[in-house]
Amino acid sequence: MASEPEVTAAKTRETLNDYLARWAGQDEERTATADTLLRMCDAAAEIARQIGWGPLGGPLAEEVGGENAAGDTQKTLDVTANELLLDALREAPVAYYASEESEQIQTLDPAAPVSVAVDPLDGSSNIELNVSVGSIFSIFPTVPGGAESSLFRPGREQLAAGYFVYGPHTSLIITLGEGTDHYVLDPKTLQFRLVERGVQIPRETKEFAINASNYREWYPPIRSFVDDLLEGEQGPRGKKFNMRWVASLVAEVHRIMMRGGVFLYPNDQRRGYQNGRLRLVYEAAPMAFLVEQAGGGATDGTERILDKVPSDLHQRVPLVIGSLTKVERVAKYYTDPSFERTQSPLFAERGLFQR
Repeated sequence: MASEPEVTAAKTRETLNDYLARWAGQDEERTATADTLLRMCDAAAEIARQIGWGPLGGPLAEEVGGENAAGDTQKTLDVTANELLLDALREAPVAYYASEESEQIQTLDPAAPVSVAVDPLDGSSNIELNVSVGSIFSIFPTVPGGAESSLFRPGREQLAAGYFVYGPHTSLIITLGEGTDHYVLDPKTLQFRLVERGVQIPRETKEFAINASNYREWYPPIRSFVDDLLEGEQGPRGKKFNMRWVASLVAEVHRIMMRGGVFLYPNDQRRGYQNGRLRLVYEAAPMAFLVEQAGGGATDGTERILDKVPSDLHQRVPLVIGSLTKVERVAKYYTDPSFERTQSPLFAERGLFQR
């Protein structure tokens, strides 16, 4: 029987533990941030282990009764991931913990220097399909005034943000406000090892991601943008584009990190979607921080996500995120009349995705 292959190259790659020790130095806030990140890494390694068992580990995709605090159907693994992260952060210097799975912000240690917001398991609708899911997190400095003052603030004030993606391997994409880095979980040591320092999102790509089944509900700017892409070489863009859709924000953004593109989850005319669907505090803001640090952009269509100030833990927001040129172009469809498409009256209510 063949022995397990030794991945010798991994042994030479710096661990996140070593990097954070050097980065934090003697600074109290940085040390608290580093300790908090490493606790979340421990929880993520356990989440990855449980996901790796799939159905052998039990009914991970089973609905556990109703909706979570954010209004989404709650699965077994949603609850498990939240419990693992919360338990890990109880041992970290964290004042307040905000989660998609909780109605209210939880107080852990109000004197602690940092506060954390998380989506414990993004993309849980894909659990039973063996498609990548992930955990998103955001770290803010704790400030006087309590939980809301610490977490309801512009995303540009984040100390750190990142996501874990649980797929064929477990990756961590992270920013400390000094660029975006890519780490991978070493399955032997359970430490995250550096793959790439200073990830840069390509400015020009041929991929976009949107749920085309909602075409009939989109507002004109998004319809026009997608219509122009789909016309390919004969359209105003003069080239072919590929459309993607995974229904997992982590998976969509990870693809953008690796090879560029743009992801759109706009507001639309459906009931409950007028203000978008993704949550600002623990989904859009941390992803926007990561993407901007990698040279990309993130808006609600026109306004920069990192300038938006939340007023509610589960506040929703439209999101356009990815390669900077693509995000900027989408904004022009909202603001520049020359980007409007004039439809023939005969086909005014029809589009490529309608019959």
